[in-house]
Amino acid sequence: MQDTNSLLQLDAGAATPLADQDDSAPRLVPRTLTSRQKAAVVVRLLLNEGADIPLEDLPDELQEKLTHQLGEMGLVDRVTLDAVAQEFAEALDGIGLAFPHGLAGALDAVDGKIGPATAARLRKVAGVRQIGDPWQRLRDVPAEELAKMAQAESTEIAAVMLSKLETAKAAQLLGHLPGPTARRITYAVSKTSNITPEAVERIGWSLATQLDQRPLQAFTDGPGARVGAILNHSAASMRDGLLDALDEEDADFASVVRRSIFTFAHISTRVRARDVLTILRELDQTDLFTAFAGATSDEDKKTVEFLLSSIPSRMADSFRDEVADLGKVKQSEAEDAMAKVVSTIRSLLDGGVIKLIEEDSEE
Repeated sequence: MQDTNSLLQLDAGAATPLADQDDSAPRLVPRTLTSRQKAAVVVRLLLNEGADIPLEDLPDELQEKLTHQLGEMGLVDRVTLDAVAQEFAEALDGIGLAFPHGLAGALDAVDGKIGPATAARLRKVAGVRQIGDPWQRLRDVPAEELAKMAQAESTEIAAVMLSKLETAKAAQLLGHLPGPTARRITYAVSKTSNITPEAVERIGWSLATQLDQRPLQAFTDGPGARVGAILNHSAASMRDGLLDALDEEDADFASVVRRSIFTFAHISTRVRARDVLTILRELDQTDLFTAFAGATSDEDKKTVEFLLSSIPSRMADSFRDEVADLGKVKQSEAEDAMAKVVSTIRSLLDGGVIKLIEEDSEE
């Protein structure tokens, strides 16, 4: 068994006994450590406690220095450990605000808050070798865009991309690829077992840099979605005429526009029955009854019956009486009322309160 003196000599700079003026027993004073040594002590202490420290977010140089220091520390006595922990706690308590590291970190912090042109220019200034994980940024890119990037890259690069994504996002990416391409990339994943972490990181930064080099888009929505949004607020006769003309000019584009359109007639097939009461609570009853009274086409009548069948029977009977009392309404008034119903549904969609049924869903 080691004696007390040997336990005190934990390292070359271990805590040393100090004679107490009032007590013959020696007391210990903390070792004098450098800032780097203190950082190593704190990291080791946190790791021992099971803390998840994102050391990978540090610059490579700091990660290397910290790792070397951890290997040089040896043993640290309890008095020194307590002193370092107390100093660290006091330093944390004195922090009022922490800012991101470097220009790249600042850009991540203000992402979506500054103009896209400014952000793109600053990212070019920041350079390719940014701080952080490039794959995290790629995971936030829509699956459709990732699919386009995968098709433009070699099969091996696309396989690495697929491997670094979450399984759900990877499945979405494959769903946007042609069958033969998806099969080639999936098979190429089996060839990535020997790829080094450095190579994966280089691939990630190369792909992330492509995001900064893309030309800025003036519109966030596609042309089909923009035309569809306009036609949603157009009169039915005008909308049908424009769609017929688009069919003659460009059938594919007309198909995209049709999928983007959501009108009163689509409610019966796109709205869930459980959401009907939520929608009706947000509507002015005068607009609702006017829309019901003005429903003359078969599709509009199906919507009226769908809405009435999705609410309690007593309420539905009351609504039918109100519509009957209203009598015949002008077409322009009916279209305005239907537009308000659709606008209310879209507001609830944008707020995440309800969701529409996808057109290819069997629900």
